[in-house]
Amino acid sequence: MDGSVALAPNGVGFINAPDPENPGWNLWELTDDRRFNAQVMGKLIARIESDTAVRLRMFCEIKHTNVLGVLHGATTLSLIDISLFTCGHMLGLPGMAGSVTLGLSTQFIGAAYPDRSLDAVAEVLKETKRLVFLRGVVEQNDVMVAAFSATIRKGRSQ
Repeated sequence: MDGSVALAPNGVGFINAPDPENPGWNLWELTDDRRFNAQVMGKLIARIESDTAVRLRMFCEIKHTNVLGVLHGATTLSLIDISLFTCGHMLGLPGMAGSVTLGLSTQFIGAAYPDRSLDAVAEVLKETKRLVFLRGVVEQNDVMVAAFSATIRKGRSQ
C-alpha cells in the first residue's frame, strides 16, 4: 500500500508512503500531527516482512525513558498498539479504518535503550468478518524486548 492515505471515520488519516531517508521503508504518520503518534512517539516507519507480518520502527529518545534510563513500558506498549493497526493497514485488511483494540497481552522480556531504534513485528494469525487476531515481538538490535498477542475489532464504517 505505498503512498496511500487511509481515513478514520473522523477524517484523520494515516500516511503510508516511501521514506526517502530509509530505502525499503514507508513512513507511518497521521495526517494530523497534533495527535499522539507525532507528539509522543515521533517518526515511525514500517515495512512488510511477509504476507502476514509488518515491522514498525520507532526512533527512541530520552523523552521515551523512565527514571532508570531505559525505555518506559508505556512507550513499548504504545509501539505495540500502533503496530497492530499498521500491520492491518499495510496488509490491506478490510475494515481497518476506525478499528479498535479489544485485548492486548504483553510479556516484558528485557530492557530497551534510548540510543537505538525499537521494532515491533506484528503478525496476523486469523481474520474474521469483525475481528483480527495478532501476535508479535518487540526487538532492539535483534534482542527480544517483549512479546504480545492482541485482538482488534474492525471499524463499522467500511
